[in-house]
Amino acid sequence: MTVKNYFPANENKLFDAGGGLIRKVVAYNDTIMCVEVDFETDTVAALHSHPHEQITYVISGRFEFNVGDETYTVSAGDSLYMQPNIIHGATCLEAGTLLDIFTPHREDFL
Repeated sequence: MTVKNYFPANENKLFDAGGGLIRKVVAYNDTIMCVEVDFETDTVAALHSHPHEQITYVISGRFEFNVGDETYTVSAGDSLYMQPNIIHGATCLEAGTLLDIFTPHREDFL
């Protein structure tokens, strides 16, 4: 992959994942990816797992996250870490935006 150092906002494509969830990849290379995810109230990100490490930072809104056997209610300024292959998902309690960081990058998001 050619290294890209600048990702202008007007070139970031929105992807409607359905059910009130819209995401856009804001920057990435082979080893890391940053994704902004917008949720409408009551949107559910179904329980799932993947081989990537993930950090989620809550920019705005309020969410209930399931990570493994734990449940967390989070809001702006909170962060979560999901290790590879852990089952996790979220329900949006109040419309908001998350910033997800993945390593390595998610090929399925490109």
